[in-house]
Amino acid sequence: MTQSISVTRTAALVAGFDRTPAYAGLAEALRLLIGDGRIGLDVRLPSERELTERLGVSRTTVTRAYDALRESGYAEARRGSGTFTRVPGGRARAHDRALLPRPGDHDAIDLNCAAASAPPGVAAAYAHAAADLPPYLGGHGYFPAGLPQLQSAIAASYERRGLATEPEQIMVTPGALSAAAIAAQALTGPGDRVLVESPVYPNATLAIGNAGARVTGVAVDPDGWDLDAVGAAVRQVAPRLVYLIPDFQNPTGHVMTDNQRRTYARHLKRGRAIAVVDEAHQALALDGQEMPRPFAAFAPDAITIGSASKAFWGGLRLGWIRAPHERMDELTRARIGLDLGAPVLEQLALARLLADAESVVAENRRRLREQRDWLAAALTEHLPEWRYRLPGGGLAMWCELPAALGTAVTAEAERLGVIVAPGPAFAVEGGLDRFVRIPWTRPGEDLEEAVRRLAAAWDVVRTRDGAPDRRSARVMVA
Repeated sequence: MTQSISVTRTAALVAGFDRTPAYAGLAEALRLLIGDGRIGLDVRLPSERELTERLGVSRTTVTRAYDALRESGYAEARRGSGTFTRVPGGRARAHDRALLPRPGDHDAIDLNCAAASAPPGVAAAYAHAAADLPPYLGGHGYFPAGLPQLQSAIAASYERRGLATEPEQIMVTPGALSAAAIAAQALTGPGDRVLVESPVYPNATLAIGNAGARVTGVAVDPDGWDLDAVGAAVRQVAPRLVYLIPDFQNPTGHVMTDNQRRTYARHLKRGRAIAVVDEAHQALALDGQEMPRPFAAFAPDAITIGSASKAFWGGLRLGWIRAPHERMDELTRARIGLDLGAPVLEQLALARLLADAESVVAENRRRLREQRDWLAAALTEHLPEWRYRLPGGGLAMWCELPAALGTAVTAEAERLGVIVAPGPAFAVEGGLDRFVRIPWTRPGEDLEEAVRRLAAAWDVVRTRDGAPDRRSARVMVA
């Protein structure tokens, strides 16, 4: 089915384009819209005549703008059909060979990675960042703590959430995983114990364990945190660090209340354990709800990890650490043993995004909310035997199967062209094969088709005799 965008919608999106000269400004506006995803791929643009009339410009202006789009790889003319959007190199260029390395994978619906495409505003932020870059080219370009203006912008975001923060308490990193590795490198040594949630984001466990610490899991139940069990684990394990995700926990989607945070912090204080708090999903409250206070408001010695990947775009590859002043020197020493700073261009782009964060994130939330609800409806219709709680935010549904067949289902689903992660991928010490994680990070039509294929895989697996097939390992990034 051919998708198209109306001339009314197109005119509204390009309103205010630079008219010196008009054709170049219109072409640039359309390039940014296509790059941002506000105009999708393989979408038919309005005819030159329609757009000419609606914008009140000459036919030559629109013709030259469309020519410029085609020359730059952002559009193609199809004889008898019109002008269609594309991106340079085509869709295949966007695939990562490390994530989709197998024959036929390029046609699969990949839901292994809980990361969405860039929302509107990201391409424009990069364009502005490129203009902001020249003054930095005369220096060495290393900023181990981050660009000062970005540190200030991140600190201000904590201030708005009620947590007093100075720019000197912020360290910008190449992503949240790097931040976790820096914290572990700075605060643990070989043999130290670290307590982590289970299920949990597996790459964070690897990043922490690479410092030589011994990782032990404490269960997060389908209904949430058992704080008595957390307190008992802190007493018995005597961990140096405790890694937790209180905001839309990955993969369960749970949110810890203020009272739960207060109780959790008391357990950590008694056990002299330092919290490493992952807030990667914190900005993705999809139902307009007010989020609890930052965990560090209850545990002043906490190391807080933030990320631009979920709220904005994973390709920015930027995260940060917020830490007490007295921890910053040891974090900096640990950091320079791993890397010397994050890319300047991306930091400039993120500073631009944070200056108008609410409008960009609001549009991202709207899109993700629609996709979440589409996924929930598809699960209810096609897999009524699977149980799930509808999360108020984040990026994924944690589905419980009637039997421990998660690995078998995902293996069968892969043969049917949909890639999802089974529960054991998130288990610290084994188990969780009754679960499957399904992100809502693709368009609604893709999600519905993915659930249909999962339902077909479920029908095969639950009636099959003999041992289930084992799912071959894939790289997971989010």
